[in-house]
Amino acid sequence: MSTKLNILCVDTSTEACSVAVLQHSDTEQVISEQFMLAPREHTTKILPTVEAVLADAGVALSDIDIVAYGRGPGSFTGVRIGISIAQGLAFGIEKSMVGVSTLQAMAQQAYKTEQVSDVYAAIDARMGEIYFAHYQLAGELMTLVNEEVVIKPALLLASELTVVENAALVGSGWGAYPELLDYFYEERNEGRNSARLLDIEFPSATYMLEQVINDVKQGLTVLPEHARPVYLRDKVTWKKLPGR
Repeated sequence: MSTKLNILCVDTSTEACSVAVLQHSDTEQVISEQFMLAPREHTTKILPTVEAVLADAGVALSDIDIVAYGRGPGSFTGVRIGISIAQGLAFGIEKSMVGVSTLQAMAQQAYKTEQVSDVYAAIDARMGEIYFAHYQLAGELMTLVNEEVVIKPALLLASELTVVENAALVGSGWGAYPELLDYFYEERNEGRNSARLLDIEFPSATYMLEQVINDVKQGLTVLPEHARPVYLRDKVTWKKLPGR
């Protein structure tokens, strides 16, 4: 018997705003999606985009089985907008939720589009820091190697991290801090071009869908009231940034 699953995924955690609907079964997958750069426009763009993607998919909101969202890290305001919208939709249709890492989503996109098995993801966290993680392929999913961190580029360089050869770099952090590119390309790596920068600057809801399917199969869904963002920074830092 074919198992059908309709997933709605939204992400507003960075300057990008994206929505994807997946109609998944044992025999086929159909994805409808929209991705746009919309800094400071998430609150006005996200719900019309959800409506447009649902219409394009020919799926009513009531047909959705799981509501997924980009859980962060990213802009504090962007992460909060995304989870609030997703929670509201999930409450309305009484469905469970899944949160997906923005860093993992970019790593997954690198694997799906460039077939790379090691990815270093870095998002510009402002305040002289980046959100950073190393992901490695396990089966068909990019999997976290150590942990996601918020770190100053100088401290990351001081750690003398050994760069995996032929790895890929994704995210906005590399453009924000060129010294990181120097390190991951050549410096302290015996002159090898150890990693290459891909044109994946922001996460996309589309590339969160495989992680969502995996989490649903593993029983890792949560009720809307238990959905949580991931900021990486502590609450004290959040209080210092009321406008973000």
